[in-house]
Formats: sequence, C-alpha cells, structure tokens
Amino acid sequence: MDHLRTEAYSRDQSRSESVPNTGTLEDEPLLKILPETPSIPGTPDETDELPSDVLELPLVVRDAVTLTDDPTIPVVTFRFVLLTIVFVVPGAFLDTMNSYRTTSAAYSIFFVQIASHWAGKWLARTLPKRQVGFGSLRFDLNPGPWSIKETALVTIAAALGATGNLGTSGISLAELYYHEKVNPVIAILYMWAIVFTGYSYAAIARNFLLYDPKITWPQALMQTNLFNSQARSDRDSKLGSSQMRIFFLALVFMTCWQFLPELVFPFLSSLAVLCWIAPHNHVVNFLGSGMGGIGLLNLSLDWSNVTSKIMIYPYWVQVVQFTAFVFGAWILLPIAKWSSLVEYKFGLMSNGLFTTEGAPYPVAELITPELRFNETAYAHFGEIHMGAQKAWNTFFDYAAYVSGALWALIYARAQLMASVKRVWHGRHTENNVSASQEFTDRLNRLQGAYPDVPQSWYIFLFLGSFVTLTLIFASGGMFIPVWTYFVALVFGAVIVTPLAWLYAVSNFQLAIGTFNELLYGYMVQNLSHRHPAGASTYGAIAGDAWYRAQFMLQDQKIGHYMHLPPQAVFMSQIFGELIGVPVNYIALRWVLDTKREYLTGAKIDPLHQWTGQALTSSNTMAIQYVLLGPDRLFKHYPLLPYGFVLGAVAPMAIYYLHRKFPRARFDLYNSTVFFLTMSKFYGNLSTGYLSQFIGGTVTMFYAFRYKHSLWKKYNYILAAAFDTGFNLAVLLIFLLFSLYPVDMPHWWGNNAESVERCFAL
Repeated sequence: MDHLRTEAYSRDQSRSESVPNTGTLEDEPLLKILPETPSIPGTPDETDELPSDVLELPLVVRDAVTLTDDPTIPVVTFRFVLLTIVFVVPGAFLDTMNSYRTTSAAYSIFFVQIASHWAGKWLARTLPKRQVGFGSLRFDLNPGPWSIKETALVTIAAALGATGNLGTSGISLAELYYHEKVNPVIAILYMWAIVFTGYSYAAIARNFLLYDPKITWPQALMQTNLFNSQARSDRDSKLGSSQMRIFFLALVFMTCWQFLPELVFPFLSSLAVLCWIAPHNHVVNFLGSGMGGIGLLNLSLDWSNVTSKIMIYPYWVQVVQFTAFVFGAWILLPIAKWSSLVEYKFGLMSNGLFTTEGAPYPVAELITPELRFNETAYAHFGEIHMGAQKAWNTFFDYAAYVSGALWALIYARAQLMASVKRVWHGRHTENNVSASQEFTDRLNRLQGAYPDVPQSWYIFLFLGSFVTLTLIFASGGMFIPVWTYFVALVFGAVIVTPLAWLYAVSNFQLAIGTFNELLYGYMVQNLSHRHPAGASTYGAIAGDAWYRAQFMLQDQKIGHYMHLPPQAVFMSQIFGELIGVPVNYIALRWVLDTKREYLTGAKIDPLHQWTGQALTSSNTMAIQYVLLGPDRLFKHYPLLPYGFVLGAVAPMAIYYLHRKFPRARFDLYNSTVFFLTMSKFYGNLSTGYLSQFIGGTVTMFYAFRYKHSLWKKYNYILAAAFDTGFNLAVLLIFLLFSLYPVDMPHWWGNNAESVERCFAL
C-alpha cells in the first residue's frame, strides 16, 4: 500500500490561479477529483434550498459525505483493537514481500474496509456483553452494534500499519551487496523512528491542507464514499447482499485465476503476439517481448501486471501515464538500440552498471574493507556506465522533482497563502482558535464537537524519534554521519507542504528518492569513509518526512469526513505502526533468507519477479552518488543536470498555454505525472501497460460515463475483490510451496526457455 496506497481518482481540470469560494466544481477545476454523476434532464437546481454552511462544501463532497453526526457512538473499542491486529499483520508482511518483486498488487485497503466491517458485525453478534479489566481500567467487551465509525478507524490503522517501510531498503542493501547485517533491535528502532518523524511532520502541513473544504484529498473522499455505501448497505439488505455476493465471487475467481500466471500457466502473464508470428527472430522478439523487450502490442492476463489502478486512477492520469510509456518504451528504446545515439553495449534496459567494454561493473571492488573508495580499482576498471534507459530514468526523475514543486507553487500559491493568513489570524485572536474553527462549513462545525489533537502530541513524537535516530547515527549505526540526518530533517520540513498539496488535490505521489540521494552524495563525496547503503538510509529519512506525513494527513481527512474524534484517529495511526514495523522486519528476513540467490542474480527467476528491481536501482544510485560521487557522475553524463531545467520550464510553459488557450485543456497535460512515469518504467518487464490502458478505458471512461449507475455500485467492489484475490493467491502459494517445494512441470504454457515463447531473446 506504500506504493499505492494506490492511489485514486478523478479530476478533469487544473486549478486556476485563485479559488473562488463557491460550492461548484466548475469553479475549482483541479479539485474535480471524481467526475460528477451525469445530470438528469428536468431535475431542478437544489442549491438554493441548501444552507450556506453546506454550500461551502464542493459538490463532490456533498454527494459523498454524510452531513450529520452522532458523537455518542463508541469508536475505540476492544473490537477495534482486535481487528486492527488481524488486518495489519498480513498486510505489513505482504507489502514488504512485494517490494522485492518486479510487479505486484498492493494489499488492498478496500479489502480491509469491506472485510473488517463484516468481521466487526460478526463480533458484535458473538462477543459477550460484559465489562472486563482490572480495577479502574475496565472496558466493554461488546459495547453494542458495530458502527461504520469503527470500520473507518480499523481501516485507518491498517492503512498505515499494513504497509512496507522505506527503512528495509538500506538494511537489505547492506546485507545483500556489502555483507553487513544490521542488528535486529537497531533495525526495528530505526524503522519506527523514520516513520514517526514523518507523522510528526504532518503537523507542519495539517493546518493548511486538512480543514480547508476545497482541498478534498481524492483517495480519502473515495474511501469515504465506500464507507457510506457500506452503511447504506446495512440499511438495505437487497443492495448489500448483491454487492457482497459480487465481491466474494470476484475474490474467489481471482484467487483461483492467479494460480495460472503465477505458477501453472505463466504464458498468460505476457501474451507477446509478435513473438508468436516469428518466435526466433531477434528484432521481432525485441519488439514484442514483455520480458526483455519493449512490449509492443503485448497483453497480460496477470493481475499483478494490471492492478486495481485501472479502476481507481482518473482516466486522464492513465492517458498521461500510457503516453509516457509509449514515448519511453516504443520510441526511445528502439532509437537507443538501432541508432548511433547510444552505445547499446551498456545494457540498454538494465538498472546495473557497466565497464567501458560493456561488462557488468565489479562495483564490490570499488570499496575497501575500511569502506573507502578504491581509487586504484577505479583507475583499473575505468569509468562507470549506466544503461540507456537508466540514464533517462535518472534525467526524468530530476525533472519530476522540480516539476512537482513548481506545479504546487503555480497552482496552489493563492490558496496556501489564504490558509497561512487564516491560521495566523486564528493564532492571534483573543480566543486563540484552531485552524478548523476558522472554517464555517458544515463538516468543520460537526468536528467542533470533538477536541483536536494537541500540538504537543506531534512534538513528543518528533522528540522521541529525534533522540532515537541521533543515538543510532552517533554510535555508528545505519551508515550515515549524524549531521546529515539534521540536513534531512530541514529538507523534509521545507518540502512537506507543497508536495502534500500536490497529492491532496491529485492523488499523484511524487517520488523524491533520487534527489535525496543525489543531495546525500554531494554531502559525503569528500569524506574518506562513506558506506554505499548510507544513501538509502538518508533517502528513507528525508522521504518519510513527507511520505508518511502525507498518508497521515490523508487518513485524518477520512476521519474528518467520517466524523471521527481526531485524537482517536491519531492514536489509531500510531497503534497500527507499532504493530506493523516488527512484521516488516520479519518479512524482510524471510525474503533475504529464502530469495537471496534471485535477488543477487546468482539464479534467474523464470518469471522475472523476484529480481529486486527497486533494490538493484537503489544500489546503482548508491554507487553513483556515494562511491563515485556526483562530480564524477555529471562529468561523465553532463546532460543529467538539465533534467532540473526541464522540470522548471515544463510547468510554466503548460500554465502559459492553459491560460492562453483554456479550451485546449493544456491543464490536463501534467508534466509531473509524465516525468515521474518516465523515471519509473523498467524495460525488462514491459508487459501489462497496454492491458492497463485498455482496462482503464473500459472502466474509468466507458463504464463511468455511459454505465455510471452500474459503475458506482460495483467498480470499487470489484477493485477490492481482485486485489484481495491476488494477494490471497500469492499467500497461498507461499504457504503451500514453501512447506512442500514443487517444481512445476514444463509444457507449452510453461516453456523452460521462454515462458512467453520469445526464443530469440
């Protein structure tokens, strides 16, 4: 769910320079996250009949959120604690495990929403109704009927706890590539501390991004819509039984189906149509293969290559992403392979590093036993070369970082300044009111019934994390100098608000790892002692300073929409992470102990799944930025820094075109989405992209526009069921075949030489 927490939903337009205080989405274009339900001819305009505090809410919020509340409903219960543990543990394990795979479907938050609701109702029927405890510490084992508020709180706790952890990258890197195992206690404390640093940083942006009704947080709104659909289903047994029947049928189907591409019939994972025509022609195979080629006309029937984003991402985002894939895979890669512009011998689609002769670079030789850069070995082996695709991945990564920050500056400056003035005014009135009380819309008035989270809670969280990490780094643990940790905190504080704003209005998360590791490389390149895994450690700290802040704020927005006590939401988020991090470490140990040969390349995984793509990429960046150093890197690749220039120019050019030609809809040409897609695509597994685009066209364009009532009833239910079925299948395969290892027989659908029958590769 880290790389997903995937990631909802639809806006049709970009925000204009200022945001008028109206209730219509047409006046606030970038916030149009969910396309409106088609209007019914002859329906009168009801806005004149609504109270002014309701009209302050965007229409999409009024359609999805209930505007009444009962503050007496119990929320933090024994049932909540029990179900949080039940749903966090498998999610934290699966998400960590999936981070070592090339593709995977995220642990579905929709599954948690639906399953926890039904499990909670079952507990409400079966648990005895009595108080338990000791002395004054007593609680109701079963306080009454299960409520949708309890479902929301379980989901919020699981959404943060049942995820992977950025800290696993540096720990894995050190062990796999540099044979240095981190002490388990240090590892778990480090993983907790970087997460809680991000949670404490949520305090920086929450006054600007949480209470403003015009900032809707797309995934929070979508999940709220699903919560309220569940509540309505409880009151309408016919509708509820229909949706649940579809959910479980789809779940069973996907669970059974995934045994085919994952195990029995891997041919289905990559339908390389061109290879069927000429299975032994190298050129045709390169064009058609999805496992080593560019995936032209390649389709996939493996849900791990498709995922539920085809049913969640707004259609315009899917169009931009597919356009970036076509440009990167179907245009740039053939040019790089068959023109003289790029030296093909340097691993066209590889994340690895190469010598001048094109052989894999012996990076282990560049580091001495004392963890110093080996100048003699570098002089002997020569300059380090990147694969062509890795080079432009890095270029567009730089562009995406600058583009994301500028996009927020251009489109959000008026609104953020208004929020700053509002917060400043609230802090200097006689009553010293909170930011939420400065807004007069219905939702903020309802939330006024609950005490807000004190600022001191965030300060305490930060101080605990700060002391823990300072002690770890000062004692020589986790590979970085302690002073670089302080720099990471400063950069995180600066970037958290603009990037969280971008996510709050678009649901598109900007990855900042490459920039952070480049900055770390500049800081340590003149030090004699520098550990390559330090780049990932630094990147995890600086990255989580906004990744975790963003997720915390998103789920607090769900609490805002669902009328949950803010303090209960805060504590549930901490509780989920206290459970999840130790499970993250257990999953890390299982992967490193059982899949080590695949991850290091000693053995080849026939499905190209246990390849540790992200880990390989992290090691490549570590070599470039820590051992080699940015100065040497940019001397050899002088065009890379121009990615920052492109990232600065593109948003301004698009904004200019949008203002000059508003009907041309240039505001949908989001440069950050395009650049980030270009920076993430790995050509050695290019199957699935065409299937995603076709599926997204069916679900988020055709079905949404022309079959809206059916879409609204079943789209998210099916998305949850398919992701859940995939993860259940992977879990079953793990349980069954780790205890009783079985080598699947080779046959036409599981060819030993090439599962997709592209034999020339």
